[in-house]
Amino acid sequence: MIITNGLTKVFKSEGVETLALKEVSLKVNQGDFIAIMGPSGCGKTTLLNLLGLIDEPTAGKYFYFGQDVYTLSERQKTELRKQNIGFVFQNFNLIDDLTVYENIELPLIYLGWKKKARNERVAEVINNMELDHRQKLFPMQLSGGQQQRVAVARAIVAKPPLLLADEPTGNLDSLHGEEVMSILGRLNNEGTTIIMVTHSQSDAAYSRKIVHLFDGQIINENIIKGS
Repeated sequence: MIITNGLTKVFKSEGVETLALKEVSLKVNQGDFIAIMGPSGCGKTTLLNLLGLIDEPTAGKYFYFGQDVYTLSERQKTELRKQNIGFVFQNFNLIDDLTVYENIELPLIYLGWKKKARNERVAEVINNMELDHRQKLFPMQLSGGQQQRVAVARAIVAKPPLLLADEPTGNLDSLHGEEVMSILGRLNNEGTTIIMVTHSQSDAAYSRKIVHLFDGQIINENIIKGS
């Protein structure tokens, strides 16, 4: 599904260069659940941003289902991202003046889904996420765990094959964190490929493979569950 060869990222600011990633080569099979771990500042989020086409590397290659994504135009990369990748962030990133329903529906509007199809798909996801009684509420009326469930629902509503999660339980207590991880585990069992950045060993235990980063490099990969 994903192959990266020698991904390198250097940030430049006021004449100072910071090496965030150094020659990262990674293979992700369809249906994988990969946890990326390592100390703060080791390049975890930088790698996730490159995989999500939010940023571009200084050097290296990235193939998505055999397509060299860095040969695509910006518009083509944007379309690939919209059609194929869902994002879950630590800070939820919900739109405060939209209801739960409207937040979840938004990606389908961007993708041009017809109203009937949108309504059917949003209703299905809201039911699966047990958000039926909260769909008319606004994000600020929800607990942190509920907001993250809405964020996950929004990320998967268009049925992307790849879900990228950056510290998805970082702002949650242990109970709500377990609820979110249980949802991610279920999505993976249903076929969604997940790449997750985390500091949490308990969250990483939901994954199939743990990739350890240190100083911008992969130092080891541990398979913890069979594919």
